[in-house]
Amino acid sequence: MEYITLNNGLKMPIVGTGTNTYGKENNDYNGELTNEIPELVSALELGYRSIDAAIIYRNEELVGRVLAESKVPREELFITTKVPGNEEYISSKEATRAAIDNSLKNFQTDYIDLLLIHFPIEDKVLLKNTWEVFEEYYEAGKLKAIGVSNFGKNHLDELKEFAKVKPAVNQIQVNLKEPNKDLLAVLKDEGITPVAWGPMKTEPHQKEVLDEIGKSYKKSGAQVLLKYQIQRGVIVIPKSHNRENQASNLDLFDFVLSAEDIEKIESL
Repeated sequence: MEYITLNNGLKMPIVGTGTNTYGKENNDYNGELTNEIPELVSALELGYRSIDAAIIYRNEELVGRVLAESKVPREELFITTKVPGNEEYISSKEATRAAIDNSLKNFQTDYIDLLLIHFPIEDKVLLKNTWEVFEEYYEAGKLKAIGVSNFGKNHLDELKEFAKVKPAVNQIQVNLKEPNKDLLAVLKDEGITPVAWGPMKTEPHQKEVLDEIGKSYKKSGAQVLLKYQIQRGVIVIPKSHNRENQASNLDLFDFVLSAEDIEKIESL
């Protein structure tokens, strides 16, 4: 595994697994929770150590139980979760503290590696209060890093007005259908690491080019796409319920894309 050092010095694996449909009937985001997450068991067995969760996925407790039962040492895991902008979680500092405390309980841990605000909070007072609680738990060592998700430049600018701790990451959609180039440039200038959700999305004509590029490396087009992102410093959070695909998504560290192939991908 390769790592990226965040702006506070914390090292984060450059590939992680999403969990938003794990442990749910029919692998459906809105499906009823089951009592098992074989997909997460499989991912851990294959070597995934960065686990991307969120309160609104409804499965924190189940994910936490599987992590505890896995016997993977806590220091080897990198747990990310997210506080949503729903009133029950951000209406007051007490509400935000309760949300974080509950996540700590769900993951059976005394610290979370990375906590994000899941979506922009349009009310500036609530945004400030929420971030101040994040900073409070960060300073206490209960959060190793704090950041945001789905924030645009305007939201980052608002946060900058009062934040004492700069966001370590911004988790955003980054793929060939939604390249988000302007925002990536902003994050680079600000020293905020981009984390890509939905990194595998492509159009059919783009997939054809990726598959063709992959032939010379004996890799799939999907592996080429993930490699392209991580070669430019974007952390990727692919997700699969299939063990073979999970293994493939992690098998990215024995080849390097040429400048010519990167140019081809960027032209798509």
